[in-house]
Amino acid sequence: MSQFYFDTENHRHKSFELPGAKPHYNPDRPGQVEHIFLDISLDIKTQSYQGTCTITLKPIRDRIDRLTLDAMNLDIKSVAVDTIEQVFDYDGEQLQIKLDSPTIVNQSIKIAIAYSRINPQRGIYFIQPEKHYPDKPTQVWTQGEDEDSRFWFPCFDYPGQLSTSEIKVRVPKPYIAISNGELIDTKTNGNYKIYHWLQKEIHPTYLMTLAVGDFAEIRDEWNGKAVTYYVEKGREEEAKRSMGKTPRMMEFLSEKYGYIYPFPKYAQVCVDDFIFGGMENTSTTVLTDRCLLDEKAAIDNRNTESLVVHELAHQWFGDLVVIKHWSHAWIKEGMATYSETMWTENEYGVDDAVYYRLQDARSYLTEDAERYRRPMVTHVYREAIELYDRHIYEKGACVYHMIRAELGEELFWKAIQTFVRDNAHSTVETVDLLRAIEKATGRNLTALFDQYVYRGGHPDYQVSYAWDGDSKLAKVTVKQSQADLFDLRIPIRFGYKDGENTEATYTVRIHEAEQSFYFPLPEKPLFISFDVGNHYLKTVTLEYPLPELKAQLEFDPHPTSRIYAASALGKKGGLEALKALATALTQEKFWGVRVEVAKQIATINLEQNFEALIPGLKDESAFVRRAVVEAMAKIKTNDSYKALKEVIQESDRSYYVEAAACRSIGAVSAATTDDKPKEEKAIKLLKSVLEEKAGWNEVIRSGAISGLAELKTSETALDLVLQYTKIGTPQPLRLTAIRALGRISPGQNGNNLERILERLKELAKEGFFLTQVAVVVALGQMETPKAIAILQNLASQTPDGRVRRIADEEIASVQKKIGSDKALTQMRDELEQLKQQNKELRSRMENLEAKSENHN
Repeated sequence: MSQFYFDTENHRHKSFELPGAKPHYNPDRPGQVEHIFLDISLDIKTQSYQGTCTITLKPIRDRIDRLTLDAMNLDIKSVAVDTIEQVFDYDGEQLQIKLDSPTIVNQSIKIAIAYSRINPQRGIYFIQPEKHYPDKPTQVWTQGEDEDSRFWFPCFDYPGQLSTSEIKVRVPKPYIAISNGELIDTKTNGNYKIYHWLQKEIHPTYLMTLAVGDFAEIRDEWNGKAVTYYVEKGREEEAKRSMGKTPRMMEFLSEKYGYIYPFPKYAQVCVDDFIFGGMENTSTTVLTDRCLLDEKAAIDNRNTESLVVHELAHQWFGDLVVIKHWSHAWIKEGMATYSETMWTENEYGVDDAVYYRLQDARSYLTEDAERYRRPMVTHVYREAIELYDRHIYEKGACVYHMIRAELGEELFWKAIQTFVRDNAHSTVETVDLLRAIEKATGRNLTALFDQYVYRGGHPDYQVSYAWDGDSKLAKVTVKQSQADLFDLRIPIRFGYKDGENTEATYTVRIHEAEQSFYFPLPEKPLFISFDVGNHYLKTVTLEYPLPELKAQLEFDPHPTSRIYAASALGKKGGLEALKALATALTQEKFWGVRVEVAKQIATINLEQNFEALIPGLKDESAFVRRAVVEAMAKIKTNDSYKALKEVIQESDRSYYVEAAACRSIGAVSAATTDDKPKEEKAIKLLKSVLEEKAGWNEVIRSGAISGLAELKTSETALDLVLQYTKIGTPQPLRLTAIRALGRISPGQNGNNLERILERLKELAKEGFFLTQVAVVVALGQMETPKAIAILQNLASQTPDGRVRRIADEEIASVQKKIGSDKALTQMRDELEQLKQQNKELRSRMENLEAKSENHN
């Protein structure tokens, strides 16, 4: 649309496979589904529908006398095959049809199933105004991935079956219905209208869709094909602002993939309460209406643009070329995610794309370190939706980039275009991508896939450098600290000032736990770049001397290398490192590096770090200003409090900067628990934000809630947070408040802890997916056995595999926290006090040393 035996015994990483996981395979095929025809009538008021699903099936063999279809919680009225009534059994999950006449190979049959459903919980969703949300629009929309189509119509619900499809739907006026393919007919029937859509290109059941609402229709076009945006009336300008680049994206991706956009039209429908960011239904993507941008949000929100190009990329990777089994989902999700990077490069430049890819890598690395490690391809899980994680999205994108680096620009796109062309309108597995690469380029990349795709993990490198002036030799030592060694050829560059010497680049094979390499050079280099271009997915710790790190931060041409240098300087600490970072914050050309520099300045334990950050508050880039106010959360002084207060009171051009300032001021205030007046002032300020700054997606007010959650000992802050968990609160703000209950809980007294638990227990009863996820996240931050009981109850009752998975993981997290030694917490508090005292002493010493050096 996120475990394997290699890693299950690795105690450094949690296992992906939870109890109950088992191998999953596609079922045996009784034949080829040729066509699916849904003829349904919606009763929106009663949240119900009824109709007939007709499946045309060409049997693959003779004498099949029983068919099994997926059908969850549907009211099956009758089943007929070629108009003859059939005997059937239905257990609420699978529909067993006993055929009167066994099949004859290649002789198609038509299976007509009359059915209905009232108040469905999955698959198809009815959105309506109600008491607490009277302004909510009336809409109906579907969501099929992974295996939810079976919740709204009977089908063979797995991706290996591809067929054409047709939906005829009767809806009350004035609502319109949008579906896959082409609108071939509309009819009026009294107060109702019938829309008839036909999808002529084959696709899987999970990509069949229906969206109904009183939408505004904004028409565009590309290459003679209709491009349409559907949004709630009154939001037309936001639609153009948010999706207006779609035609250019279609041109861009058609060229890159070497295959013209393959469907007759492309529609994007923005709906309320959508449970994902977007879903790439064939020719008709459904998006959350929270992606619609106002003018201020567009200043520093590229998420919508990335979402739009991601779902569009799926029209090729996922819809035209379909995965045969969920275990190969990385093929489509990795390319759709990598297409975000490609579009960023096309639209904003190479440096922005490099930084985007770095964020993808970090996202995966965090999941690998903190959640679990798994191979990208595995068929062992409890539910397929568990596979939709950062391993298949972000790591998948990084794998595609490594393939690009291995092959080079020309051969990479030749391979991708071969893969798309050879597998259009058919299903694929990972091996098909390897075959296309070899066919197009002659290169066998199985070794790369064995290391990054079929097993979990990545290399963790420690790189050190030394210079022998007498021999004019540079020594680079590389250690791999992970258990499974990687075998890669990594380029290393030695850099000099422009015009003084030619840069030297060497490629070395790194395949052992520790290796040292010696390079003869004409003179000592200024800096060293490990993995030139930073193409390989890895972690890197640079153990270079301070002068080389400073030079790399200043002169290395690659943004990621400069970021690695900034990180290493932050770890070294000291006044010289801080000065280098402070200089970079004002002189570095690329905003992404300045963002990272701001983060590192805050980690250096010197009082001067606040002054070093101040210029960043005036940076032209909203991304940098945001990073600076987030960094100030770590500088817990009166000066940082005042600076953050000024940002909040004077506002910023960016919603996100204001929101970050609200979060940070809460963290700064919480650090001085003995300063009650400051805490009270912070609460008053954040309360005023809550009362006065309602707006786009509640970004700023959500920041205020997060700021209050930092005040873990404050009952007043808790009261405010609880107030915004009430139903009727705008959904984005309410979800933030629910999550904040977990954040604020550790410092609350017993009575308040009970209040939090009771509130979360009540909220856990709500059926909305996003509410359940917020409750689970909140409970996972708590340190009481009572949180486990609520999590267990929710996990056992939720119908959603994603909620169940997260709940089970959070149960383990809470159990671990409860079992930890409480004395450790006390030791940490004492250590923080010692750090603060040490910071003051070091600052004084650094100043004295600096004065002494200047005097000499």
